[in-house]
Amino acid sequence: MEKHYDVIVVGAGSMGMAAGYFLARQGVKTLLLDAFDPPHTSGSHHGETRIIRHAYGEGRDYVPLVLRAQTLWDELEKASGEKIFAKTGVLSFSPEDHAAFLNEAIESANTYNLPIKMMTGAEVEKRWPGISLPAGFQAIYEPDAGVLFPENCIRAYRKLAEAKGARLLANTRVTDLKTDGQTVTVVTETGTFTAEKCIVSSGAWNGKLLENVGLHLPLQPVRKTVGWFEADEALFNADVFPAFTMDGYEGTYYGFPSFNGSGVKVGRHDGGRAADPDTMNREFGAYPEDEGDIRAFLKTYMPRAAGRLKKGKVCLYTHTPDEHFIIDTHPAYPNVAIAAGFSGHGFKFASSVGEMLSQMVLKDNIPHPLPLFSISRPGLGWK
Repeated sequence: MEKHYDVIVVGAGSMGMAAGYFLARQGVKTLLLDAFDPPHTSGSHHGETRIIRHAYGEGRDYVPLVLRAQTLWDELEKASGEKIFAKTGVLSFSPEDHAAFLNEAIESANTYNLPIKMMTGAEVEKRWPGISLPAGFQAIYEPDAGVLFPENCIRAYRKLAEAKGARLLANTRVTDLKTDGQTVTVVTETGTFTAEKCIVSSGAWNGKLLENVGLHLPLQPVRKTVGWFEADEALFNADVFPAFTMDGYEGTYYGFPSFNGSGVKVGRHDGGRAADPDTMNREFGAYPEDEGDIRAFLKTYMPRAAGRLKKGKVCLYTHTPDEHFIIDTHPAYPNVAIAAGFSGHGFKFASSVGEMLSQMVLKDNIPHPLPLFSISRPGLGWK
């Protein structure tokens, strides 16, 4: 078996698998390593659905990246034959006096000329009778946004990457990572591999791995849950109901319509318990808030979707202090690229981040795509 590669990707989940595809497509000798067998349920990419929004409430600087991501997802659907994206539209709502997220999304849309519709609570209830909004709520609707199917996305990139010559070693845990600035050495449980360049994209395990190359980043894995609930299909089926987000006083929530009778899926974006990905409790229902928080949201805002819990799952966020991503090269070793800290809103960008990572390791002195993602930005809070 080959031991030396042009690029090794450590962590072949969302960003890593996409990067592997973009590298292999250019004829780069690429090794992908993952501790599990992607797509899998041990990281942050499972759960059947992810929202992709274009008018970005987390900051208008994200918009070019998400628009590029949308283009690449559409290309992936055509190239792979997999169902990658459903244009359900996305509805975001909040109290009028708690609307920082919505206001930034509106500014994002205005800056980049994105189609959105501003709506009152009454207008929302008229169009989607399954929603019940208290007085004083407002909303925006993005008709061109929608839902990604993450397992299909990763499966498609995996198939295409391997077809282009990338080597994937699944169920292969990395135990050590080191570099002298010229060569990267990656030690696994089954062998040692070397490469000129390396991409570290291991999700909740990034913090542990990067300590091996002298980085102690403020990355905090957090245990998160989502649940699927029995709902009135006439009101909440994906043919008639959008994906949605809510930023309210009781928390920040997101959810999805029912696809093929799956039920309405809901998760809470804020909160969660700090966790070690190797030891955390992965059983849904282990804590009262696992179902309690999301059921309370449904009872308040979508009571006809607050039926029997059909299933629940546990996953992971990995937060940075400012909840912006890290996409950069190692400060001391530019042959090591890092994709980390996606803070629960990263999957939609996996296609464009994967493309960006491939560019970072193949080209010298390319301009940094966004100061927002710099490893040395003040908001990251480390030295």
